[in-house]
Amino acid sequence: MAFSYTLSAYIARRFAGMALALVAALTGLVALFDFIELLRRAATRPEATFGLVASIASLRLPFVVLQILPFAVLLGGIIAFWRLARSSELVVARAAGVSAWSFLAGPVLVALCLGTLAITVVSPLSAAMLARAERLDATYLRNATGLSSLAGGRLWLRQADATLEPGGVAILAGVPEIGREGFQLTQVSLWRLAANDRPLERVEAPRARLIPGAWELEQAVAFGSDRQPSAPGTLRLPTTLTPDRIEDSFASPDTLSFWALPGFIAVLESAGFSAMRHRLHFHSLLSLPLLTAAMALMAAGFSMRHSRRGGVARMIGAGIAAGFALFLLDKVSEEFGQAGTLPVALAAWAPSIAGLLLALTLLIYQEDG
Repeated sequence: MAFSYTLSAYIARRFAGMALALVAALTGLVALFDFIELLRRAATRPEATFGLVASIASLRLPFVVLQILPFAVLLGGIIAFWRLARSSELVVARAAGVSAWSFLAGPVLVALCLGTLAITVVSPLSAAMLARAERLDATYLRNATGLSSLAGGRLWLRQADATLEPGGVAILAGVPEIGREGFQLTQVSLWRLAANDRPLERVEAPRARLIPGAWELEQAVAFGSDRQPSAPGTLRLPTTLTPDRIEDSFASPDTLSFWALPGFIAVLESAGFSAMRHRLHFHSLLSLPLLTAAMALMAAGFSMRHSRRGGVARMIGAGIAAGFALFLLDKVSEEFGQAGTLPVALAAWAPSIAGLLLALTLLIYQEDG
């Protein structure tokens, strides 16, 4: 048992070193192509300096790490296990009666730790840095800033409103603006509905300012059930929205960290926004440790074949092809999830489960015949 533990720790160190080396190499390669693309886009913009482009590319590095981590674990694992098999270390261990399930415990644990570290530590860093990179990109390379460009015209919001009737709903529409007075809407229309969607009141106002904890509608004219207008006045509508939350709802879910997503999803849905993309992203992050563990097992299954038995290159090529197939499955299931065709949890967890089942099937076939 002590020998098995020592061997597992040794293989885990070899696996971790190669996986981290592949993470660094692939991140550098992707970042280089990203930097070249940014330079191409900045060629026609005099205000976009070389330093600015380099800053945007460097701010995207943690996001790139999150994207390539599973594939880096697969490639690093294939190289590590292939080297161990070529040097006959795995052959000697299995001849001594050590099961593959025993010495693979270390690499699987390393893969789980890498996935957990990615979602708990790298994800918050990636979200903050990517949000900064996208703001710089929008300002200097796309000439689009603020929520107005994201909203594309008139903004529609839906939120809870219990001021007139318990369980009521408020629907607010207007043109977003961000000025010295903060975030505001112009040409505002407000519909206040009961829980059963029965109209209670309609309010028209030239402007609505978002202050802490409420919308403040100026010169608001209310039309009740009798359709008679009231005298213009100031109306306050309680809200949990903030300018950052409104803008984040139009931004990529990748700009929100793993820890911030659950609370933001709740606020988003209470305000009437669709949280489908954010739920899918949250479940994808949750499934990342399982996916990295599946990649570690898949790497072992495709590369532990002894070189004397032949067909090593074919097996390694099949392992890389399986990794690309899982990548395509991930993208396809993500599209189905965003379209609502598949449940969000199934769309996010399907690639991880499929990879784990494939790896276990291959290992059972090789180990137990």
